[in-house]
Amino acid sequence: MIQVKISYVLISFYLLVFSVFACAGEQPENFNWTGLQKEKISLEKPLLIIKGSKGFLACAYIDIKACNSTGAACAIVSGVNTHEDMLKAKVLFVSDKAQELGIKNGMNGAQVIQRIR
Repeated sequence: MIQVKISYVLISFYLLVFSVFACAGEQPENFNWTGLQKEKISLEKPLLIIKGSKGFLACAYIDIKACNSTGAACAIVSGVNTHEDMLKAKVLFVSDKAQELGIKNGMNGAQVIQRIR
């Protein structure tokens, strides 16, 4: 019974530590923007792009088919109004080239940026 409680405490501790580190890259106020180019075009909803040396993260104005046809590494998020929102948003579409970098649907923007930086 004591071992079960200790195991439960250890598992809880590991989950807590993991969640803290997993979320650390998502905090806009602490995010390192070095080496990234941020673009914003003001439309009814903003057209947002974060570009790294290997590819870019964009809002849903960008068509993934166009990215595939040009060989661009691109991941698409939706429902964002700022570059900081993009860090937390889940990826909906991934170009073929971005998949080669290990980018997958469901990742958050901060995870994508680490692969395109």
